[in-house]
Amino acid sequence: MNIRSLWLAGIGLMAGAGPASAAFDVTAAKAGVARILEAEYPRLDALYKDIHAHPELGLTEVRTAAKLAGEMRAIGFEVTESVGKTGVVAIYKNGPGPLVMVRTELDALPMEEKTGLPYASTAKQMWNGKEVFVDHSCGHDIHMASWVGAAKALVALKGQWRGTLMFIAQPAEESAGGPEDMIADKLFERFGKPAMGFALHVGSEPAGQVSYKPGVLTSNSDSIDIQFNGRGGHGSMPSAAIDPILMGARFIVDVQSVVSREKDAGAFGVITIGAIEGGSAGNIIPDHVRLRGTVRSYAPEVRKGLADGIRRTAAAVAAMAGAPAPDVKIITGSTAVVNDDALAERTGAVFKAAFGDNAVRDEQPGSASEDYSVFVLAGIPSMYFGIGGGDPAKIAEAKAKGLEIPFNHSPQFAPLPGPTIRTGATAMTLAVMNVMQP
Repeated sequence: MNIRSLWLAGIGLMAGAGPASAAFDVTAAKAGVARILEAEYPRLDALYKDIHAHPELGLTEVRTAAKLAGEMRAIGFEVTESVGKTGVVAIYKNGPGPLVMVRTELDALPMEEKTGLPYASTAKQMWNGKEVFVDHSCGHDIHMASWVGAAKALVALKGQWRGTLMFIAQPAEESAGGPEDMIADKLFERFGKPAMGFALHVGSEPAGQVSYKPGVLTSNSDSIDIQFNGRGGHGSMPSAAIDPILMGARFIVDVQSVVSREKDAGAFGVITIGAIEGGSAGNIIPDHVRLRGTVRSYAPEVRKGLADGIRRTAAAVAAMAGAPAPDVKIITGSTAVVNDDALAERTGAVFKAAFGDNAVRDEQPGSASEDYSVFVLAGIPSMYFGIGGGDPAKIAEAKAKGLEIPFNHSPQFAPLPGPTIRTGATAMTLAVMNVMQP
């Protein structure tokens, strides 16, 4: 156990001993939260559907941020807008005690929604020089509604906890840079350095489920941007040209040997090429082709090994074709989110008490990535957990028919609002109350 974990465990002992403080009556607290959310849910539902129908891309979340700022002011928080461009910081002081951060994201994705919901997004924005549809297909709208719901419940139950709440709405999670922008805008100098932090993410598991995991939770995420440079020519005379499309195709296949032959077989690592850009007509060999992709890993040494292998493979493919050296960019993205062991165990005990069998302890990290790791690396011991959003009836039907269940970033991803928002708000409220016992 590291020093930070020992410190958090000490807080747990001071608050009443054990992973979940004996002074904290989880059952009674959950019942109180349920009563509050029942009364507040119509407003939360309207907020969720409004945000869902009006999504905004990273660093353009002006409407969304203003919406959340208004909600938090109405609850009684001191609100500061435009932190890190479009971020929001809401502070609620409730006597002596720890400063606890609760984070949500603001942004959506550049993709078209295909759920057919009555509140489905038809919004469009400019992105990378072209107009695209925009959709909350990652579930950040659920997160925002749960965030506001937790804030409402915590203020209503302020007699049962002490300390200061720091609710932050972070921009640009999907495009990256949001946490860095907020920290660069003196987030901690202006509002204080949190003693601990919490965040959640919705997934395709059944609504009502809560998942938690100590230690490594998500993957490292890096981006690939490679341009193979050839010599254009006529498709009927390839010997007079150097074909960059062939180089790109060879690279896509060959780079997988870095994963299958150079990486330790027991270590997680993925290289995916998701975009190929090049050429104009079927009978023309272009001058260049561009590949873009993603690299995921858990361990730092695997992360470095994959990057080295990508560069070496790209250079070898070009050399074999007698082509100029390729332009290879590997852009470092999010680092793996690592939950504090003591805080995760303590919060997991609360979840078990509150949700029973619907509280699931994950044994393995996920392959997705999350920029909440920036806050962890900044020195905030944290607990990042998951909630299910899938309709149990539809999940059962899909399984019976052997169909795939729509997941995050799918155009069909459509969490069931009622139970999902209630579960997210309840879990977050209980997690925060547990570490802020008077």
